[in-house]
Amino acid sequence: MKRSLAWALDASLCTAMNLIQWNLRHTMHSSAELETYFKECESLTREDYYAFPPMQGFRFTAKQICWETPIKDHYPENNQACAEWYGFQYNRPTLILLHALMSAHGGGYRRLAKWLNQQGWNVLFPHLPCHYSRAPIGYWNGSLTMTSNLIRNALLIRQGVIEIRQLMAFLRQQGCKKFALLGTSYGGWMGSLVSFLEPDLDFIALLQPIVNVEHAIAQSPAARAIRHILAQKNIPSNIVRRHAHLSSPFHGTPFCNKKRIILATGMYDRISPPSELHKLADQWGTPPPLEAPQGHFGYIALRMVKKHITSFL
Repeated sequence: MKRSLAWALDASLCTAMNLIQWNLRHTMHSSAELETYFKECESLTREDYYAFPPMQGFRFTAKQICWETPIKDHYPENNQACAEWYGFQYNRPTLILLHALMSAHGGGYRRLAKWLNQQGWNVLFPHLPCHYSRAPIGYWNGSLTMTSNLIRNALLIRQGVIEIRQLMAFLRQQGCKKFALLGTSYGGWMGSLVSFLEPDLDFIALLQPIVNVEHAIAQSPAARAIRHILAQKNIPSNIVRRHAHLSSPFHGTPFCNKKRIILATGMYDRISPPSELHKLADQWGTPPPLEAPQGHFGYIALRMVKKHITSFL
């Protein structure tokens, strides 16, 4: 029964995502543009690709910090990076909370942020590229983030990772000395890439992160429309292997103490399957993933992770 309900929930949300992706097929790049992009990336290291300048044009309010993203596109809303902050005191440790793809609302994350404040932690809640305040006018929240436009998909991941690194560098200058990451799904994917580059993370918790990008495109029920659009252009889904050295969680190892890494999977998840999370845990040398009785969408995994991070706080 639990599996059937989980699959039904995942199927309904995946159908909606596929409809959105199909409606965005006009944003697709050409094969020649994709080839040019991959050739440009071949010689780049992760350190090159995610190098970042200091923040520019930043401003503070009581609840947010905003600044100009260094990776610009033609959607002006997305060019303004933004992060909500909760309980901020620079001499306290800071957890960066990375939301899921097309996250409908931040209510659950904000409740978690307030709980973390009570444990003595600051919380930053970045609006990831094309989400929340950064969603371009006329588009669903996060809808441009994962489409058949593989170039833009990669650039938005790059944009998000660079912005997180900018935030961490800024806070270090203000005296913050300890950081942690908690990311869900798309945010977990992004968090894993940050963990390869930032050596002072006290712990990381990744809930159902997208770890096998090739599988996510070639087999995930959330990417049927993407597969169909790529096939129309004679672009094989496994072409993303050419970018794996820059964007795959399987192509790196976190600096963080492996015993302070929590991976969580949904037992019935077909978007980021348990088998992929177990492979990642073996490769990274971390404890086995927590297994929540849910599909890709749900809150059981988050509640399980909350209990486990208590000992790290």
